[in-house]
Amino acid sequence: MESDLRPSRARQVVLFFAVTLAVITYIDRVCISQAAPMMQEELGLTKTQMGYAFAAFGWAYALFEIPGGWLGDRIGPRRVLMRVVSMWSIFTVATGWAWNLISLVVSRFLFGVGEAGCFPNLTKAFTLWFPMAERVKAQGILWLSARWGGAFTPLLVGWMLASGTEGKVGLGLHYKWVFLIFGLLGVVWALSFFRWFRDHPKDHPAVNAAELAHIGETEPPGDHAMPWGRLVASRTVWMLWAQYFCMSYAWYFYITWFPTYLKEQFTSLTEMERALLACVPLFFGGIGCVTAGMISARLDRLFGSIARTRRWLGVLGMTVAGVMLLISMQTNAPLASVLAIGLAALSNDLAMPGAWGACMDVGGRHAGALAGSMNMMGNAGGAIAPMVVPLVLAATNNNWSVNIALFAVAYFLGAGCWFFINSEERLHE
Repeated sequence: MESDLRPSRARQVVLFFAVTLAVITYIDRVCISQAAPMMQEELGLTKTQMGYAFAAFGWAYALFEIPGGWLGDRIGPRRVLMRVVSMWSIFTVATGWAWNLISLVVSRFLFGVGEAGCFPNLTKAFTLWFPMAERVKAQGILWLSARWGGAFTPLLVGWMLASGTEGKVGLGLHYKWVFLIFGLLGVVWALSFFRWFRDHPKDHPAVNAAELAHIGETEPPGDHAMPWGRLVASRTVWMLWAQYFCMSYAWYFYITWFPTYLKEQFTSLTEMERALLACVPLFFGGIGCVTAGMISARLDRLFGSIARTRRWLGVLGMTVAGVMLLISMQTNAPLASVLAIGLAALSNDLAMPGAWGACMDVGGRHAGALAGSMNMMGNAGGAIAPMVVPLVLAATNNNWSVNIALFAVAYFLGAGCWFFINSEERLHE
């Protein structure tokens, strides 16, 4: 009888699945940046052409965010996640087996179509499985895992690719086998998740009455037809879109051109030193995510409002991120410069959980579609950045400082957007 009064903890299993998927997502996404020099050499690609491959993912990821989130609202995250994870895992494998620019761009585009459904549907699952007070903490843990999965990918891929010659320790795999291994991980996750997960806690045998009471009613009644008129008329929604566009424009640097930046800006670094430094932005970003999740509840009590907490973390995080990027330009010391970039990533991710939390709060039963629309706008910025970088380099005689300054400006613009975001607004009646 006593065990019946103690809440079960099935929602922690949901969080576990979300965490492992976030790691897989970023491993699959970041792997190509570490393999890019080898792929360019083997496929005979220029920097600009490699930028097209990076951008193909970004555009597909952006364009299919709303359809992926809306589908999760309609048929539930269980079926959607099983399908999209399987899809992008297949095209992770296909990336490694591309034979020319066209096949690589097509593979990355279809990979992006699959990944577009990931975080909107994880957000939808959190909306259904977690009470409001636990959602930002869950998002913080989720994004910590995503960032750290990406952070350690350069080391992991570097070790898998290293030939073991000239004192290097590694497996000596061709990059195509690395993509194959990572793709298979996603397939295993999709099958395991589909077998265990249910869209609603009340339908899961591992959830007892006490946990159901703790979770409460997590989905407002009504249909899932998206209120497009209210969405387009909402200043909060527009500002959520704009801040995420700016944030992603700057952030995509860390997962696309950053290893190349290290190679060209700091020519004295060894291959392993570059791999270690390439981990810094996403590692620090993960710290920012979990910090935001841990301090949000305390700040809510201090400010007396969840909406104010989200707003000021957004303003502070993105402002400091821009300042740290500007500081990184002032030193030629590799470690000092990269640490400043790492602190920029940490500050970036102080705003991240709150942005997704705002989508859950404002969207309600439309959380999947709203989160998808925000991620769509963000990744439009993320798709533009990899194409702009080589163009700016070509126009400035390979001067990386101009690109860094543009990323800082994007952060400052995103910080301004947060002054106009009110996460107490609701799209549903």
